[in-house]
Amino acid sequence: MNRISCKVGEVELNSPIILASGTCNFGHELSEFYDLSILGGISSKGLTVKPRQGNPGVRVAETACGMLNSVGLQNPGVDYFIENDLDYMNTLGCKVIVNVAGHSFEDYIEMVRKLNKYADKIDALEINLSCPNVKAGCMSVGSDASQVKEIVSLMRKETKLPLWIKLTPNVTDIKEIALAAQEGGADAVVMINTLLGMVIDIKTRRPILRNNTGGYSGPAVKPVAIRMVAECSNVLNIPIIGCGGIMSYEDVVEFMIAGASAVEIGTGSLVHPALPVEITADLEKYCEDNDINLSDLTGTLQLW
Repeated sequence: MNRISCKVGEVELNSPIILASGTCNFGHELSEFYDLSILGGISSKGLTVKPRQGNPGVRVAETACGMLNSVGLQNPGVDYFIENDLDYMNTLGCKVIVNVAGHSFEDYIEMVRKLNKYADKIDALEINLSCPNVKAGCMSVGSDASQVKEIVSLMRKETKLPLWIKLTPNVTDIKEIALAAQEGGADAVVMINTLLGMVIDIKTRRPILRNNTGGYSGPAVKPVAIRMVAECSNVLNIPIIGCGGIMSYEDVVEFMIAGASAVEIGTGSLVHPALPVEITADLEKYCEDNDINLSDLTGTLQLW
């Protein structure tokens, strides 16, 4: 009996653990170290219509409780992925989640149309709405509820694949954004994406990152992520995939109690590539010791 299996909508997962986009490429490297079928799924590197070189270095900076990155969506482009990586991801024994990025509504629509042709090889599309929309003054698509509802509605018309909308935490009220995604036809929301941050070299008095700012991830963001998951769990009718600072099985349990149906691990697996193996074993023991199925914990938070 698999006590740690779970479902995100109609997508059944071997476990609640999904490797987050940008932290495992397409599974090639990690598959040399452990059997990836223990995972619930892998979210591909963020893909765009055309190949991108990404931002100039320095692109990653370590901090006391996490890391900043401004990689800039470096990727080979969706066509290269379809030709060279999609079939490989289908051999790994876990769900194939394709992360979609763009800088305009047209980018997102073209991506979904291309990927929908391979719907038999894809289990879900994870839509990264944290990209700056070049047609909206470079404001993040995901920071405006009306834009979120509109773009999700447009993508919904192009595919029957599950749409998982990854939300930026850099907003005033994430509930408003999450509800807009739901109203647009999202099947789930993923939260949270990275927080905007900066680190400074005190010798040069310049930001360490050449892009000046970057996305902050790691253990320090977990309390923010937990709060946002709990808030949205109270207002949404669709599942939540929680992410942000997961380093142990206790963190996974905490996210699920807050309202997550599954979780994504990113920075933790960069620091310790075998972390998902350890967390999986610990979750199995936790469920056995407590005679529960892990999915029964979802949304069981009791507020004071």
